[in-house]
Amino acid sequence: MVPARRVYLLLGLGIAIAPLLCFFLSIAASIAVILLFDAIVLGLMIVDAWRSRPLRVEIQRELPPRLSIGRDNPVVLTVKSPKSNAVIQIRDYYPVEFGVSATTLRTSVASNSTQELTYTINPTQRGEFPWGNIQVRQLGPWGLAWDDWQIPLSLRVKVYPDLLGLRSLSIKLTLQSSGSLRKRQMGIGTEFAELRNYRTGDDLRFIDWKATARRVGAYSNTPPLVRVLEPEQEQTLLILLDRGRLMTAKVQGLQRFDWGLNATLSLALAGLHRGDRVGVGVFDRQMHTWISPERGQSHLSQLIDRLTPIQPVLLESDYLGAVTSVVQRQTRRALVVVITDLVDVTASTELLAALSKLAPRYLPFCVTLRDPQVDRLAHTFTENVTETYGRAVALDLLAQRQVAFAQLKQKGVLVLDAPANQITDQLVERYLQLKARNQL
Repeated sequence: MVPARRVYLLLGLGIAIAPLLCFFLSIAASIAVILLFDAIVLGLMIVDAWRSRPLRVEIQRELPPRLSIGRDNPVVLTVKSPKSNAVIQIRDYYPVEFGVSATTLRTSVASNSTQELTYTINPTQRGEFPWGNIQVRQLGPWGLAWDDWQIPLSLRVKVYPDLLGLRSLSIKLTLQSSGSLRKRQMGIGTEFAELRNYRTGDDLRFIDWKATARRVGAYSNTPPLVRVLEPEQEQTLLILLDRGRLMTAKVQGLQRFDWGLNATLSLALAGLHRGDRVGVGVFDRQMHTWISPERGQSHLSQLIDRLTPIQPVLLESDYLGAVTSVVQRQTRRALVVVITDLVDVTASTELLAALSKLAPRYLPFCVTLRDPQVDRLAHTFTENVTETYGRAVALDLLAQRQVAFAQLKQKGVLVLDAPANQITDQLVERYLQLKARNQL
């Protein structure tokens, strides 16, 4: 039981009228009257709290089956008021590691009705977390007391990588490759897709004269047929995700490794959707986890289950060892994507040497996750010495990265350097471009 604001107002009123009573009654009588008044108010408060207990609301909590890191996950509380109107305050004991849109929910529910309250939680760590009970306060019928109790709904929840982003990407890829939305272009790809009627502007080199001759033999005045090609499938995509020291730094609330893991799963989804064989390796000083290349959408579930528990470690990564492990396991040509970060040419010498070792037998692709704050510092006008010094350091860091990328490009390595919070979309788009251009 918790006193309501009305109780404090009444008690304050009793104190305010105490001096007036002294003009009509003795001091002792005035004190007695005020004490009697306060006792009546407190007694009514207790009765009000006791009366509200049979009128308690019922609350159920509904969570997403899998929580996504770095996303606003909706939590729905269903409130049912069985007998009378209810004024309530709700506090859900979510894990303290989560960000939340509202710590306390307040609402009024009409009698014999149901109402849904929604708030969002934003996990910043993967793993398993305890979720506590629901604390409820309901105002009594007289508005003098809050009936305070807990609803036992404790459980344990698991936080996964960005599954909401994977769902959106899956829908996008499906729309791109289905029915009339599929945009096939002649000459882009090596595998035959279909024959269609010649259109103005089509390249004459792709006319299928044999098929056209057979068609003209059966029908007169028909346009020629042209071949439509699509990117080759059943190629191999290998993704190497660094979990070493550089990936432990936090970027916009999430560890760089979590951004890299989200990008890994999104790229794997795109590869599987395009019919490629996708394998993933996670490394630090050694190859920590290796998932052999396979095809099929069911392979994505295996990737999610095996990669979700992995956390970054404060160890220097062995890039040469990781590349050597890939060369030993994968003898045929493949697109090898290394998701990591680099500082400058000197600090990243081993990374440059390892990626150079892959070319030209494989198609190496270096993906680095840049901190958006460095970009912001480098491109913000400064007004004092301290800010100017910080901007100079940021500019020098970006310049050193560009020198390292230039050396990689000279050795035949593909490069993508993007802010960590934008890396997923840009990486998937770059992969689709590589497929369309048959660079693998």
